[in-house]
Amino acid sequence: MKVIVCVDDRMGMFFNKRRLSQDYLLIKDVLTLTNGHVWMNEYSSSLFQKEGIVDNDFLKKSDDYCFVENVDIKPYLYKIDELIIYYWNRKYPADMYFDVDLSEWKMLDHIEFKGNSHEKILRERYVKKDEKEKEFNE
Repeated sequence: MKVIVCVDDRMGMFFNKRRLSQDYLLIKDVLTLTNGHVWMNEYSSSLFQKEGIVDNDFLKKSDDYCFVENVDIKPYLYKIDELIIYYWNRKYPADMYFDVDLSEWKMLDHIEFKGNSHEKILRERYVKKDEKEKEFNE
């Protein structure tokens, strides 16, 4: 499974019970990255204007791209092989945090682009480190 999340500079995912991921250029980037084949829950579906697959149990059912805003992914780490993180370059008072230890992951690439609502959005892609990489880094 490939999980897509949006975070602020403190790894906050939600602030004042509001989403971070409203930028339509970011959503366009997600749809391009996933070829329009992205799973999400009902909460996120309004962002994608009827594109993607909506199922409130999407993390249990999918092995594909999953857009996550308001769900803890820790119970599903065993099946996640890639993380795609969009950083907002802002600090908000968060209600919910992305608390996955990125030291267990290897960055594959990163790109920066101008969003609609934010001057700079950074997208980073990570894959799980293999055991040799983990031992080497310790």
